[in-house]
Amino acid sequence: MAKKPSGQICAACPPLLEYDIVYMTLSEGRLPVLLRLILAVTAAAASLPLAPLALASQVTPSPAPPAANPKDVASTDAIIAALYDVISGPAGQKRDWDRFRSLFVSGARLVPTGLGQDRKPRIRTLSPDEYAAGGTRMEAAGFFEREIGRTAETFGNVTHVFSAYESKHAANDEKPFARGINSIQLFNDGARWWVVTIFWDSEREGNSIPAKYLGKPGGHGN
Repeated sequence: MAKKPSGQICAACPPLLEYDIVYMTLSEGRLPVLLRLILAVTAAAASLPLAPLALASQVTPSPAPPAANPKDVASTDAIIAALYDVISGPAGQKRDWDRFRSLFVSGARLVPTGLGQDRKPRIRTLSPDEYAAGGTRMEAAGFFEREIGRTAETFGNVTHVFSAYESKHAANDEKPFARGINSIQLFNDGARWWVVTIFWDSEREGNSIPAKYLGKPGGHGN
């Protein structure tokens, strides 16, 4: 045996410790450098920090929503009424965005869809916080939205609601400036109702609300 001195294979590799390396004799000669390289690479890999890898594999949890008014989440009728009420108000009136957030389960999404300027379908995904951040426009201009029809179905823990709506800038406007359908997914955890997603599209030429989705809303259960 022979003891090789400490060394460094490359600038990025940590200095080698002193190892007793058995010189292996081959037909081409002895290859201690290959063994030193293997040891160097192994030591370098062991010294790499694991934190970046661990952080990359973690998903940032959504913040817990504020506590809800029990009356807002006691039934499907109540939570849908609260959804429309909390975003509605005259110009200059601040909305209660904490009340808005309290209706949504952690990780909920609001998803508007429509046609872009190129007339191709488009979609956008928002968190309740992102929707609330854009609410300054409706606060400035005035915005009232009400339900004009509803159909609902439930299977197990999944409740799906087609809620037709109309939007006005003032409550007493003769005609709405927009109509459409909110596709709302609801969940009841045994204690209250939660909004999971709202996916909506507006009326436009060639995309009118079918008559079967219009009618007296509300009164559709607990």
